[in-house]
Amino acid sequence: MKHKVIRKTTREFAEAELGSIAAEIDREARFPVEVIEKMGKLNYFGLQVPPEYGGAGLDTISYAIVIEELSRVCAAIGLCVTVHNSVCVYPLYVFGTKEQKEKFIPPLARGEKIGAFCITEANAGSDAGGVETNAVEENGGYTINGTKIFVTNGGVCGTALIFAVTDPDNPRRAASVFIVENDTPGYSVGEIEDLCGMRANPVSSLFMEDCRVPLGNLLGKRGDGLKIGLKTLDTGRLGIAAQALGIAQASFEAAVKYSKERQQFRKPISSFQTIQNYLADMATQIDAARLLLYRACAYKDSGMPYSAEAAMAKLYCSATATKVANTAVQIHGGYGYSKEYDVERYNRDAKVTEIYEGTSEVQRMVIARSVLARPS
Repeated sequence: MKHKVIRKTTREFAEAELGSIAAEIDREARFPVEVIEKMGKLNYFGLQVPPEYGGAGLDTISYAIVIEELSRVCAAIGLCVTVHNSVCVYPLYVFGTKEQKEKFIPPLARGEKIGAFCITEANAGSDAGGVETNAVEENGGYTINGTKIFVTNGGVCGTALIFAVTDPDNPRRAASVFIVENDTPGYSVGEIEDLCGMRANPVSSLFMEDCRVPLGNLLGKRGDGLKIGLKTLDTGRLGIAAQALGIAQASFEAAVKYSKERQQFRKPISSFQTIQNYLADMATQIDAARLLLYRACAYKDSGMPYSAEAAMAKLYCSATATKVANTAVQIHGGYGYSKEYDVERYNRDAKVTEIYEGTSEVQRMVIARSVLARPS
């Protein structure tokens, strides 16, 4: 019952606040600050944060439902919310000290600051061990130098978790994570990327030039970067899977509606078996994707290992989003290639879900390692 209420209230909010502007902010590549402010007051930026830190304290299935419903209407804002919650606030809560939690989490949970997690660089993406950004301990703090690229929420980020090497002689084993706020001297934001999809999310590069942070801004222990990164990406994949699911659901609903309205040969195209087969496959794929995602969420909430399950959910949900959105365009025919119809946007937004938070190829690596580690 709780999950049904969360779905209903989130859908009503998304349709009321984002439905009328989703196409516009995509076209203009505009981050809708006016809606974000309303979302902050409603706990969208502290979905799984305990109430003592100002959050909603939701379980992971509820969290996935919220991301799915936001993304069903506007995937770019669903992306903002999931990245903020899953790869910034979550690792702060899991690995942060009491002092760090009290200082950094409440403004993030209230939406006063937007969060980001920064690993990707020009020579480091799927290979997190290739990070070249470095942090040198000196004079009671750390000096960070480097550039992060394709940072989701980068253009509006108030608190960034920066993945940096702290031992240049052993970079693969000695990376660390640092909490860097946007008013820190030496921190700057690059131009907003002109991307194919997710255009209402301000993706940018972040630059650290002799960026100085205190010792207390080290998250976890020195050298814990890879451990923090892997655990963070596990939960991040659940969020991206939910986002992909929302895109798939929106594409499917648009295809069903159009197939009932579009007339050819004096009858709706939904009466043709080919279209019915398309819709049947889409519905089945979406249900299978949702079950995979909810299973992984349930594992996380139960305290069970869920890395492989999260990878399966992300792999399948993102593939489903791409396939269903593409099929929705096909059902719309020429109109599906027009910006007058939402399926054109869904199709552009879907593809990147197979790329960020670990490409589909990386998900298969994670799954295969789990399969091969099982006893024969």
